[in-house]
Amino acid sequence: MTVHHIAVLALDGVTPLDLAIPTQIFTARPETTYEMTLCALDEKVRTTAGFALVADGGLERVRTADTVIVPGFEPIASPPDAVLDALAEARDRGRRVVSICTGAFALAAAGVLDGLHATTHWKHIDDFERDFPAVKVDHDVLYVDEGDVLTSAGVCCGIDLCLHIVRRDLGAEVANQIARGLVAAPHRDGGQAQYVPAPVAVAGEASLSGTRGWALHRLGEPLTLRVLARHAGLSQRTFMRRFTEETGTTPLQWLLGARLGRARELLESTDRSVDQVARDCGLGTAANLRLHFRRTLDTTPTAYRRAFTRLASRGPAGSSAVSLAPACAGDAAAAR
Repeated sequence: MTVHHIAVLALDGVTPLDLAIPTQIFTARPETTYEMTLCALDEKVRTTAGFALVADGGLERVRTADTVIVPGFEPIASPPDAVLDALAEARDRGRRVVSICTGAFALAAAGVLDGLHATTHWKHIDDFERDFPAVKVDHDVLYVDEGDVLTSAGVCCGIDLCLHIVRRDLGAEVANQIARGLVAAPHRDGGQAQYVPAPVAVAGEASLSGTRGWALHRLGEPLTLRVLARHAGLSQRTFMRRFTEETGTTPLQWLLGARLGRARELLESTDRSVDQVARDCGLGTAANLRLHFRRTLDTTPTAYRRAFTRLASRGPAGSSAVSLAPACAGDAAAAR
């Protein structure tokens, strides 16, 4: 399998958590073919937490990488010209360029985002939209996938984006395996608007995460709004309101996404028939599974299985990840 080189470019004032996300997810592990290098303009780079980091590589490693990731940084200012040139060159050479949180400001300053959809932290998104009018800014998303250019919203949305990249490169099974190691959700629905400051919840209200976890272990069973509300001990109306407030989506849309995610994993990791996969993930029939695959992923279950069977033997080389993007285009649509 071909090694996929990833350069994580830490700019002056890098946010430690933003930096930790890609370095943890893309670290070398048996189930992936990623090789990650921490890069910076100078050997040492200052963080917002007051300590400094020593980078393993410089801009020359950025120029030769298959994927370049720019974590968030503060204060927000245009990076040095050498950094902007390296980012623009990566884009011109067809490499994948990614930002986490305010890292989008660096990509935009380099012209990488011109004419594309992009996002950043909700606290800075108005400034971002004002400073870069050539960028089509999406406010209420966790991340945006424009093929070779991907941007995440604030901080922890970088986890969602990096797991999405793994899912696109290596499939749902590998992404879910990494997510379990991080004790993170393999996929979150909704947008960052659900994290913007809002009125404090009424005393006594509790998270519905327990009901969502219960449902994830029963995807093959009939799960209606009534069943979910009964498990949570709430009326259907209250359950619907609370669920939407917590996730940014409706219970049935969330359930459909979970079932499609399970179907993708089964198609990648088992030889079960499409009919059996449809039953096991709760979508009932092969026809129904094909319908939702076409609507959401713009492909068929059989084509999806064939694509990831080929990918398993080749690894996420730059050309492979790009060639699979159309099969996973629904992820981009769902993200926006």
